[in-house]
Amino acid sequence: MGDFNQLSFIKNHRARFNGPYLEVGSRYGLTQSIRRLFPQSEYLGLDLESGPGVEVVIDLTQNFAQIDQALGGRRFNTVFCLSVLEHCRNPFLMCENITRLLDRKGVVSVSVPFSWKFHEYPTDYWRFTPEGVKVLFPDLDFDCESTSLSTSATGDIRKMEKDLCRIRFSVSAWLQQRKYGTAATVAVMRLLGKFKIASWLFTYPYVFPPVMINMIGEKR
Repeated sequence: MGDFNQLSFIKNHRARFNGPYLEVGSRYGLTQSIRRLFPQSEYLGLDLESGPGVEVVIDLTQNFAQIDQALGGRRFNTVFCLSVLEHCRNPFLMCENITRLLDRKGVVSVSVPFSWKFHEYPTDYWRFTPEGVKVLFPDLDFDCESTSLSTSATGDIRKMEKDLCRIRFSVSAWLQQRKYGTAATVAVMRLLGKFKIASWLFTYPYVFPPVMINMIGEKR
């Protein structure tokens, strides 16, 4: 899988990735092709269903011996797992098996939703925080410098920050930052909410846009 911002994240950190490559959830429809970024290296696409970009059809929550046999005992220096884990009923087992498929010092590029619409593929189970991703991959060290946030707006990729792209409708928060114009604008917005004008938005202290978390972890 992968959207434009996830593709850009991988481009920005291309030097971190070496072949052979494994892409988990590689069936392409309207998604971006990561494979074309690495045309000279061994690249394997894996998915639950056959289709464009898929060489191996397998469930990564199976017993690892079955997975290992299906992949011919191969190990990978890079695994891409983008917009996949939210669709997995048992992400702990899946991440354990992904880790076992990594060669020594191999890296995982993982992208997961923090706030996103419900989307069936075939269904949708989970949302994640950066700390949650670390729990899923206990044998990986994640690079804080490369961790980023991206929204559904093309090109909107940001460094990790504690608000996780939260849009504040708090007057006091903006006053503390001495952004008086923004505070005044927010005050008007909150007043509109009280008068039931766009109350679905302005009665809340903050909202979240659609946000993905993008991380790179290296196997110890």
